[in-house]
Amino acid sequence: MSVGDEFEVRLGAPGHGGFCVGRHEGRVVFVRHGLPGELVRARVTEDRGGSFARADAVEIVEAAAGRVPAGCPVSGPGGAGCCDYTHAAPALQRQLKASVVAEQLRRIARIEREITVEPLGPPDETGGWRTRVRLVVDDAGRAGVHGYRSSAVVPDLRCPQPVAGAVDSLEQERFTPGADLVVAVDSTGNRHVVELAPPAPVPRRRRAEQSRRDAAARRSAVHAPRASRLLHGDGTAVQLVGERRWELPATAFWQAHRDAPGFYSDRVAEWSGLEPGQRAWDLYSGAGVFAARLAERVGEGGAVHAVESASGAVTAGQAALADLPWVDLEVLRVEQWFAARPPRPDVVVLDPPRTGAGRDVIAPLTAAGPARIVHIGCDPAAFARDLGLYREAGYELTELRAVDAFPGTHHVECLALLER
Repeated sequence: MSVGDEFEVRLGAPGHGGFCVGRHEGRVVFVRHGLPGELVRARVTEDRGGSFARADAVEIVEAAAGRVPAGCPVSGPGGAGCCDYTHAAPALQRQLKASVVAEQLRRIARIEREITVEPLGPPDETGGWRTRVRLVVDDAGRAGVHGYRSSAVVPDLRCPQPVAGAVDSLEQERFTPGADLVVAVDSTGNRHVVELAPPAPVPRRRRAEQSRRDAAARRSAVHAPRASRLLHGDGTAVQLVGERRWELPATAFWQAHRDAPGFYSDRVAEWSGLEPGQRAWDLYSGAGVFAARLAERVGEGGAVHAVESASGAVTAGQAALADLPWVDLEVLRVEQWFAARPPRPDVVVLDPPRTGAGRDVIAPLTAAGPARIVHIGCDPAAFARDLGLYREAGYELTELRAVDAFPGTHHVECLALLER
C-alpha cells in the first residue's frame, strides 16, 4: 500500500494502541477512529512493508451502535495522538479497553479472565479529568502536542482532557522553540507552568548509543535533569490525599487523573492485608503516597521500605511522612536497591513506569518471598508480561481491577493482587 491510498474495509476487534483491526487484500490494517463492526473508508498513513499497515478512518460508511460525535477536535485523522476513543460513548470505550486487557492477558500471560473496566470518575466522564499535561513547543514558539506517531507539533490545545483552566492563555503565549512545557494543577486549584529547556543535540555518531541509554533510563524510571524556567505559579504543587499533604516540584510525577491517588492508595491498603508489626516494600514509590497508607497499617512496630529514583519526589515524601519514622524512603534505582535489600517483606507494592517491571525486577522481588504482591500497570501488554513472570515464580493472580483512569484514550490502569 502507498501512503494516501484509500479503500473500504470492515473493522474487527480493537487492538492494543487505540485502533481496530481490518484486512484489505490479504494485509492486516490497523485503523484509528473506527469502531468494531463498522464499514469505513480508510486512508493509509503508514506502511513499512511488514505484516501490517496503518490507516485512519476518514469516512464512516456504516456506523456502529455507540458511535458519538468525536469529542476531541485535535486528534482526528491526520491529527494528534492525544485521544483515541472520543468518538465512542463512555460505556463503549470501557468495553473496548476491557477487550484489549483480556486479550493481552490471554495471549501473553495465558490467563483467561473476564474483564470489566470500571469508571474512576463519573461514568459519563470524557474530559476535564487530567491535572497534569506535558506540551511541546514548535519552531514558532507555539505550545502544542505531538502528532500521532510523529515528532511534528500540532499547535492546538483544544483537547478535552485537561481540567478547567489548565491550558488557559497558553495558545496566545510564545515559548522557547524545542522546549517542553509541564502544566500541573494541584489539589488547591493552583496552576503551575514550567518550561523545560530543549534537550542538548546529540552528534549523529552518538545517537545509537544515546538511544540505548535513553531506553535503559526509561526502564529504570530515571528522570534526567533539564534546565527549567517557571512561567506560572510558584513551582511547588500542593497535593492532598485524604488528610495528608505533599508539597513537591510541579515537574515531579503525580497521577494524572484527579481521583487516581486516593483510589489506588485505598486498593493498595485494602489488598496489602498488612497487620501491625509487619514489613512492606514500596518500589517506584514516588513521593510515598502508597508508603503512607502501608505505614498506617503496620504501625510503629512495623517498617515500610520505599525506593524511588527521582530525588525531588523522595525529598517531598520525606517531608510529608516525617511523622512516620518507620517509613524509609531511599533515592536509588530499583534494580540497584535489591543488592542491599532490607529483610524479607510480608508485602511488596510496585507501580513501575509504562514499560513495566520486567524480569530484572520481578526475579529478585519474588526471590524475597513476600506473601502478597500488589502490582499496578498502565500498559496492558507490559502488565500481562509481568503477571506471567509472577506466575513462573509461583504466584497466582487472586484479584484484578481495571480502571478507566484515562477517559477518551486507549489507556487503562490495571491493579493486581498476587499471592504465593
